[in-house]
Amino acid sequence: MNQNQLYNLQLGLNGFGRILTIVGFALLLSAVGLGWLVKSFFFVLGLLILAPIVGIFVFQWWVRKNLVQSACPVCGTELTGFNQAQMQCSSCGEPLLVEHGKFKRMTPSGTIDVDAVEVAAQVVED
Repeated sequence: MNQNQLYNLQLGLNGFGRILTIVGFALLLSAVGLGWLVKSFFFVLGLLILAPIVGIFVFQWWVRKNLVQSACPVCGTELTGFNQAQMQCSSCGEPLLVEHGKFKRMTPSGTIDVDAVEVAAQVVED
């Protein structure tokens, strides 16, 4: 007869035994007068589970409220940005400010942008 036969015998109660140990430990703490510790643990565990779920819904609400999709006032390209943010048009390079659901130029109105071009001078002889 194999002497290690009882050593190899396994019961399928590993998961149940762990849960039973945790419940027994919680009951022991409650009996000793540390029930507040058990309640605090379950409260923190509940917060860890619920906080990411609530956070996802709050983040989606915030994005829907602050995301602006409008046309560039200079070139008319459709852009997307966040409210009260500065950005640059991807088409014309104009610096823009997002306010009240629209894109506005950061430069004062009436400003004319001019690109200077150097021209080679030719000498004309009389």
